[in-house]
Amino acid sequence: MAAIVADALCLGSHYEYDAHKISKAYGYKPIERFMSPGEMMGGQTHGIGWGERNYHPGKKAGGTTDYGDYNIVILEHLAATAQPPRALSVAALIPHWMHRLENGWGSWICTMTRETYAQVKQGVPIEQLGGISNAMAIRHVAAHAYYETEEDVVSAARKSMFTHRDPHALGGAEFFARVTHRVINGATPEDAIEAVARLMGGFFQTKVSQAIAKWKEATHPDEPLYSEPFADDLALTSMARLWDVGRSEPIKVGKASPTEGTLPGAVYFILKYANQEDGLKNAIVANAMVGGDNASRSIAIGMVLGAHYGINAIPKEWQATLDQWDYCDNLLNELPLLKQAAAAKSVGSSSEG
Repeated sequence: MAAIVADALCLGSHYEYDAHKISKAYGYKPIERFMSPGEMMGGQTHGIGWGERNYHPGKKAGGTTDYGDYNIVILEHLAATAQPPRALSVAALIPHWMHRLENGWGSWICTMTRETYAQVKQGVPIEQLGGISNAMAIRHVAAHAYYETEEDVVSAARKSMFTHRDPHALGGAEFFARVTHRVINGATPEDAIEAVARLMGGFFQTKVSQAIAKWKEATHPDEPLYSEPFADDLALTSMARLWDVGRSEPIKVGKASPTEGTLPGAVYFILKYANQEDGLKNAIVANAMVGGDNASRSIAIGMVLGAHYGINAIPKEWQATLDQWDYCDNLLNELPLLKQAAAAKSVGSSSEG
């Protein structure tokens, strides 16, 4: 629930790469409510490299971006296959995925989704689906209420990204699946992040080390970054290269969708806000205010800090105004682990009575 709330909070500024413009549009104060796409910026955001437009023309305030939509698609599929629990099947998922895409999707349809949709239409085998994109697109959040073991959650995380074949993109989903599973089971976000980084090594350990260093720099009073009014924006843009796509100006990859920026960016926000009062709220607000592909980061931030803080950390007004809160809540209650927990609680209450 925290993941899709965090995503919905990004709808108003998704793909706006100028954090100063976002701040000005929002009256130089943090976002406090859900907004429609580009609501305070003329209905469009400046997706550098793709042009200025409304990227989610079918959405309104309280709705989700394509990242939130994908997580709801996986939730719907898991709820429909909850009895008995089974491994996530891409072949079984695809008909539902195609139906959702073809019937009022309303959000941005990414290049890999378009490519994979065309592949399915052409009869490409399941194991060959997807394109080479390094964009991190976490879609498996509901799997944490479905599968008991870390490896089963990881399998679902990777399979739910069937539109992608890039190892960094798939590894980003695996990284946050492992971290979230461990936080659910009692680890602190910092301990879980460091342990999973060591486990996965290489690229992932390097990016996490980068995020930890930047987090410490941004929170140490003696460091110049600490006093910067746009410290989070500067932190993210400093953690990845510029990506010259041959359009108006280079994309700041630290704020864009490639895993090399999205993963350390999400880790930075998680660590910076994990030990604060109202840390979940503050983290997802800060992420939304930075802009860029903030929705991609929002899923990771929301799922980890949601596991850490719990459902009551989500402000009541956001629970009440998220379009699909009740819908998702009802579906989640059909998933095995939550259903078992509810049954156990009911038995315990009866015994006490």
